[in-house]
Amino acid sequence: MGKRRGGRELLRSLSKKQKKHLREFGEEHPFYDKVSGRPEETQICELSDDSDKSSQESDSETEVEQVSGYHKLLATLKTSPESESEEEEDESESEETGESEAEMGSEGSQETGEAEEGKEETNEVPEEEEATDTAEQMLSQEQADGTDTPCDPHHGVIEEFTDVKHESEFSLETNFMEEESGDCNADRKDSSSSQALPEDPFKQHMDKELEEKEIEKMSTLPKTSSQSQWPRLGQVVFSSTLEKQKTFKADKEFDVKQLHLHKPLESTWPKVNKQFLSAADKPADSSFTPLQRELFCVMNSYRDLFYPERSALTNGEEIRHAYCLHALNHVLKANAQVLSNNARRRDRKPGTDADAHRDQGLTRPKVLMIVPFRECALRIVHILISLLEVNDKKKIDVSNKKRFKGEYGSDPEEKPPNLKRPEDYEAVFAGNIDDHFRIGVAILQKSMRLYAPFYSSDIIIASPLGIRTVIGAEGEKKRDFDFLSSIEILIIDQADIYLMQNWEHLLHLMKHINLLPLDSHGVDFSRVRMLNLNNWSKYYRQTLLFSALQEPQINSVFNKHCFNYMGQVAVRNVPLTGSISHVVVQLPHVFRRLEADSVTSVIDGRFQFFIDKVLPEYRDAIMSHTLIYVPSYFDYVRLRNYFKKEDLNFTHICEYTKKAAVCRARRFFLKGEKQFLLFTERFHFYKRYTIKGIRNLIFYELPTYSHFYSEICNMLKATDTGVDATWTCTVLYSKYDAQKLAAVVGIDRTAQMLQSKKNVHLFVTGEND
Repeated sequence: MGKRRGGRELLRSLSKKQKKHLREFGEEHPFYDKVSGRPEETQICELSDDSDKSSQESDSETEVEQVSGYHKLLATLKTSPESESEEEEDESESEETGESEAEMGSEGSQETGEAEEGKEETNEVPEEEEATDTAEQMLSQEQADGTDTPCDPHHGVIEEFTDVKHESEFSLETNFMEEESGDCNADRKDSSSSQALPEDPFKQHMDKELEEKEIEKMSTLPKTSSQSQWPRLGQVVFSSTLEKQKTFKADKEFDVKQLHLHKPLESTWPKVNKQFLSAADKPADSSFTPLQRELFCVMNSYRDLFYPERSALTNGEEIRHAYCLHALNHVLKANAQVLSNNARRRDRKPGTDADAHRDQGLTRPKVLMIVPFRECALRIVHILISLLEVNDKKKIDVSNKKRFKGEYGSDPEEKPPNLKRPEDYEAVFAGNIDDHFRIGVAILQKSMRLYAPFYSSDIIIASPLGIRTVIGAEGEKKRDFDFLSSIEILIIDQADIYLMQNWEHLLHLMKHINLLPLDSHGVDFSRVRMLNLNNWSKYYRQTLLFSALQEPQINSVFNKHCFNYMGQVAVRNVPLTGSISHVVVQLPHVFRRLEADSVTSVIDGRFQFFIDKVLPEYRDAIMSHTLIYVPSYFDYVRLRNYFKKEDLNFTHICEYTKKAAVCRARRFFLKGEKQFLLFTERFHFYKRYTIKGIRNLIFYELPTYSHFYSEICNMLKATDTGVDATWTCTVLYSKYDAQKLAAVVGIDRTAQMLQSKKNVHLFVTGEND
């Protein structure tokens, strides 16, 4: 008993620095372990007689850490009965954030520091796992078994599983072009020259050498823009600094051979994409839908693209297939160029020019795909695999495929059977909706390697949170963003969802992409392109941005962080009819305009306008059952604090509210025991509950998603008591909400409302019912 007590004392006496060291060795302190309901068996081990003495020596945080003590601890660390009380205390402190994280479907929508605390429990090492003698043995065992090592988001990088076994097979430096591929490439060049086809867009884009005066011009001069009308995309705005003003038109018809698709994509793409083709599409082109044809026309020209009409219900998968084709085509061409140059360098005679084969970046990753959920990554990988498989008999070799399906797939039985939600909700939140992940994919000829280390990957698929924890923050010891230095294609899909998660993660990524690496990472500088050595990578990077809506923050990323010398193409269609037309209840909508001098003053101006002009009208007891819809979490906190200070009879629901508190708040509001209900947009986005008992609606700000406006308004009919009720709806807006206002009332009415001298406008819906 004395020996075991000595081991526990040694464990408890560790300083913070020593505990951090234990984490770096691959073992997590029991402070964060999941606590089981019953005491576990304590592992008995032999400690030296002077264990008490070593415990006393380690009390001071400033003393030198004893390596031998660590090895003993790593071999004996188990949850003891006496330490359970400590664990329960800490777990109760973090439960509030952790529970709400789990309820929100692990969406990671944190804006206040409580964001990432709930993530720690998802990557813990199972308690049943046997301890090994040293930390190194433990790490190797975990990687072999396929279990992730513990994660502490506050300390940066997750040391997750990476595939080390296949490093040499997928190395670009040590492999050569297969004879079949080489012959195919040669044949293609011959056919290209004979038929006088246009030059390969990949070579045209990557081989162009910019001059310093052109770089200076792009940095200083404003972009010039022109508009054109495309058959399927609608109004397209083309802007560039270098390109001369010429109308960029869509190709109505094109032959697949003219697209310069790399082998085997010419043959596999029609089969993979046939699910989206209708009989009407086939006469024009047998392999692309009208939308895909125009989108791929822009992608294949290596211009930046912003498409704000992506819908998870209708065209989401079409778009995903199109950008996967483009990304894979780019990677296959880039790798083929390196492999064929490897053979040329091997066979070259001494004294020939070594600089003739500059075909690489400073690091290997070429494509970065940012997607919100694991399900999206799963679908992308499946598309890439199907595009590489010529037929059912010729299956490509995919390493770690079983592990990938286990970690990124989902169990259909996990979903509650009676859960009824709108169709768009079901489409967005299908499958595994964990939002903390990242995975490297290496592709070489006829094989694919999942879980490749980032510096050995061609494609990186990650969520904003997953990439953010690798990049780290300034001042952190463990941070790495060198692998982003030579990204040539950046794909940001479903950008609107990141507004509901944490937009700061995406901005943090944009600040760290295409910077010069801090380390060489074993690169052969004689093979590196001059554009990378000159730190001009960002001027060659193509950015593809897809969103379900036009929003100022998304527009800002496209306008301020995209520097492609080829120019930008943005789809700018205006909504003719707004979502107010989908409101089915008879309801007067009062739109009240507030004046603001600048974007920064709108926040304070809206709050002051609300408490001075709007709230006094609703303080009367007659105006009970008032729901206040608040899109911003910061505005929600401000209003909640004000309501508490004024001692108003209210309740509140946000994305961090526990399930029991949500039920309680809904019940109080329905019965009229609480006059006001503060309700955040993110809660509605992740839950889509129908709130019953609403008689009066206040939109503190217009919703981010226009269809939320009609959804919330139509909730009034959820409690039809048969008695004629007087319902009201008040909406606050300013001139800086033009895009959101147009999505709700339509473009024509928006122009009138913003230019009118009147500050109050009334609409009535459902009069014909």
